[in-house]
Amino acid sequence: MNSAAAPHTVADGTDRDDRGFARFWDAERETRDPRDRDAVVLDRIRHQLHYVYDRLPFYRRHYDAHGFHPDDVRSLADFTAKVPVITKRMLVADQAEHPPFGSYTRDFSGPDGSTGIARIHGSSGTSGTPTLYAVSRGDWDRAADVHAMAQWCAGVRPDDIAQVGFPFGLFFGGWGVLQGLERIGATVFPLGVTDSERHLELIGRLRSTVFTATPSYCVHLLSVAERMGVDLAAGSVRTLLVGGEPGGSLPGTRRLIEQGWGATVVDAGSTSEMYPFQTSVGCTAGTGTHLITDEVHVEVVAPDDPHTAVPVGGRGAVVYTHLWRESQPMIRFAPGDETYLADDPCPCGRTYPRMPEGVLGRLDDMLVVRGANVFPSAVETALRSIDGLGPEFRIRVARPAALDEITVQAEVSAPTAATLAGLSAADADAARREIAGRTEQALRRAVAITVPVELLDPGTLPETTFKARRVVDERPRA
Repeated sequence: MNSAAAPHTVADGTDRDDRGFARFWDAERETRDPRDRDAVVLDRIRHQLHYVYDRLPFYRRHYDAHGFHPDDVRSLADFTAKVPVITKRMLVADQAEHPPFGSYTRDFSGPDGSTGIARIHGSSGTSGTPTLYAVSRGDWDRAADVHAMAQWCAGVRPDDIAQVGFPFGLFFGGWGVLQGLERIGATVFPLGVTDSERHLELIGRLRSTVFTATPSYCVHLLSVAERMGVDLAAGSVRTLLVGGEPGGSLPGTRRLIEQGWGATVVDAGSTSEMYPFQTSVGCTAGTGTHLITDEVHVEVVAPDDPHTAVPVGGRGAVVYTHLWRESQPMIRFAPGDETYLADDPCPCGRTYPRMPEGVLGRLDDMLVVRGANVFPSAVETALRSIDGLGPEFRIRVARPAALDEITVQAEVSAPTAATLAGLSAADADAARREIAGRTEQALRRAVAITVPVELLDPGTLPETTFKARRVVDERPRA
C-alpha cells in the first residue's frame, strides 16, 4: 500500500477517473478476488488470536473463561461460532481495574525511553470516566493509509480543498479524517466545530470542494443557508463525506442532502473502538458503504446470538475485528449496531462487500412501543420523504397510563412556514392537517403503528451542531 503520497495521475488513459487520477488508491487490494481476500482475512485472524492470547491478559482471561483457545479456529465459520465477543462495558471495566489503558494492550516503550504511543484519544465520558484509546506509532501510521484509501474511494483527490466540520478534541473525530486528507495530498482546512454561519461563509470564500461532518449537521446547514440566502446547490462543494451517526446511507436523508447541496453524499465511519474508523466508506457509485474487510473483518450475526451468522441480505448485529492493529486490538467487538450486507458487484470495481444502507442504527436505540419495534432511523427515513418538513424532528415516548404513547414532533420548513403565514387561519389549519396526515401515513408504512405528528414552527427544536439527539423517552424506568 502507498505510504506517503497519493498515486500519480495515469498518463496512458487507462484505469483513471474523469479528473485524470488513478481510480484506486491500491488497485490490487481493492479489486482482489473475494476468495483470495478471505484467505488473507483468515490468516490475519489466526495471527491476531494468538497475539492477543499470548500478549494481552484481558483476552487470555476472557478466552480461558469461555474454554476457547486460538488453535480452535481453522475457518471463518469457526471464528464466528467459537470466539466469544467483547463489549464496551467489558472494556470500561477493564480500564477501571487496569488503568489507564486496560490490560487489552501492551507496553510499546522503545529502548530510547519513548512510550511508543503516537496518540491518546477517548470517548466522551458522559456517563462517567471516558474510555481512553492509545494508538501505537505503527498503528497510527497505518491508519493514515487506510483513511486515505477510504477517502479516495469516496472521490477525494489531491486537487480538492477539504473543509472539516468534525471536532478536534478528545474524540478521534476529525483527526482520522485529517490523516487521510493529508496522506492523499488534498488541501485541508481543519476548521472543526464553529458557528454554522462561519462554516458557510468560509466555504464560499475558499471555494471548498469537500465538506465533512455528521449528516444531521449537513442537513442543519441547509436551513442556515436558506436563512442566510446562500444557494449551496450552486456552490463549490462536490463531495460531502459524512459519518459519526446513521443517516448518510438512508435514501431519504441522502437525497435531501444531495439535492440541497448539489453534491454527492458519501457515508463513512464506525465506532471509536474500531479506529481507523473509515473502514466503512461509500463510493461515487452510491451503492452503499464498502467494507474494507481485509483491515477490519465484519460479521453480521443474530442479535440474540453472536455465534450465529446471518445470511447476506438479512438484518442483524454487527461484530468487528481488527486484523492488523496491535495497540488495543478489538477481536469480535460487538458495538450494538444493526445492518445488513450485500456482495453483488459494484460499478466502481471494488470487490469489498457493502452495507447498502450503512449502519441502520443501534439495537439499544430501538424503541419497543406497544410490542412494535421502532427504530429512529426508520422514522427519519419516513420524514425525509415528506415535502414541507424542515430538518429538525424529535421522537417523544411516554407512558401516561397503562400503554406507551409515541409522538413525533417535526418542524415545517421555512418556505412552508412562510406560505402558511400568508393564508387565512382556517386555510392554514387545513394545510397543516394535510401535511400532518401525509406524515402520519408515511410513518405508519415505516414503523407499522399509528404515530401522531405534531407540527412545529421552524426554530422550535434545538439546532443540531454536531450529532442529532432525536429521542426523548419519558417512560418510567424499571
